[in-house]
Amino acid sequence: MNISKVVLAYSGGLDTSIILKWIKDTYQCEVVTLTADLGQGEELDGIEDKALNTGAVKAYVEDLQEEFARDFVFPMFRAGALYEGRYLLGTSVARPLIAKRLVEIARAEGAQAIAHGATGKGNDQVRFELAAAALAPELTTIAPWREWNLNSRSDLLAYAKESGIPVPASRAKPYSIDRNLLHCSFEGGELEDPWTEPGPGAYAMTVPVTQAPDEPEEILISFDHGDPVAINNKRMSAADIMHELNRLGGKHGIGRIDMVENRFVGMKSRGVYETPGGTVLFHARRDLEGVCLDREAMHLRDSLITKYAECVYYGFWYAPEREALQALMDKTQERVTGKVRLHLYKGNVIPLGRTSPYSLYDEDLATFEADQVYDQADAAGFIRLQGLRLRAWSAKARKEE
Repeated sequence: MNISKVVLAYSGGLDTSIILKWIKDTYQCEVVTLTADLGQGEELDGIEDKALNTGAVKAYVEDLQEEFARDFVFPMFRAGALYEGRYLLGTSVARPLIAKRLVEIARAEGAQAIAHGATGKGNDQVRFELAAAALAPELTTIAPWREWNLNSRSDLLAYAKESGIPVPASRAKPYSIDRNLLHCSFEGGELEDPWTEPGPGAYAMTVPVTQAPDEPEEILISFDHGDPVAINNKRMSAADIMHELNRLGGKHGIGRIDMVENRFVGMKSRGVYETPGGTVLFHARRDLEGVCLDREAMHLRDSLITKYAECVYYGFWYAPEREALQALMDKTQERVTGKVRLHLYKGNVIPLGRTSPYSLYDEDLATFEADQVYDQADAAGFIRLQGLRLRAWSAKARKEE
């Protein structure tokens, strides 16, 4: 295919600045850049001029925070997704949105290809390219880290110098960092040794638990159909809710994890993740489900969490199985409406109370006091029926001994 125009996911850092120039020179084509603001907290002023000065013919800088929270983070949380029981998928769930905008811009600009700066070892290359395959199979994806011969930071710096690309004079950061509205992740540096404790620089959104306030803070989160809609009775947009929960959770040292995970490409990787607001949200919504969800509906949903989380982590956000699972997950959330009171304290999220207009909790049934609605003698027949197969199995086993 003749490639005359490429749309590049561009952060403005050293890697993507070099990638911009490299694609332009290697493919002899025009490059359009997309810089997506997903709440990473970095200063984006001037990034358009930087892209244009490095050779881009056009530079998009877009605030996608509301769409990210509303259409990606919240649906994933309605599914209760956790990868390998711990990771709240902060990096994983951002990639399909970036890929979606790359594709939309590529079509609007008449480009034949999109490009990303993910390396050939990580998960992000898979996520970007599977999303593109589902949304725009006609587009080519360029992944310079799998094509070029720039194999070290020294090579990158030399290329930047030769190409006249400005390089910050500051000392190189020891970590590979990804931050957005949901989390901040750290890899590399001392974290490459799984026995070594993370250094203080491996955190950005949360205070150490030892420095968190000595008094708990009570908050109230309101939910509607499984989504948070207000904090302390103040209604907010999806993005504003995430910002506020990040502030509150980070203040109390909530949401730090240090784990070794299994990458989709086959290797194990150690990372530190901070997800303060997401951790508060995860526990609050899960607590409200306790009074709203039918037992079998909850257990069925829970049995599918691993599969759903794998869809997100592996890059299958736009796959039919994730969309089918989403429909089921959303069905379970139709009556997850109500309020949860919580204490935030020293890294912990402690539910204090929950209420819902759809509560299935019946105090008359649950009480340990005398009641008129439950005949305890009925339990004997229930237990006999449940034990029928066990008695049959036991009798047969004894005959075979």
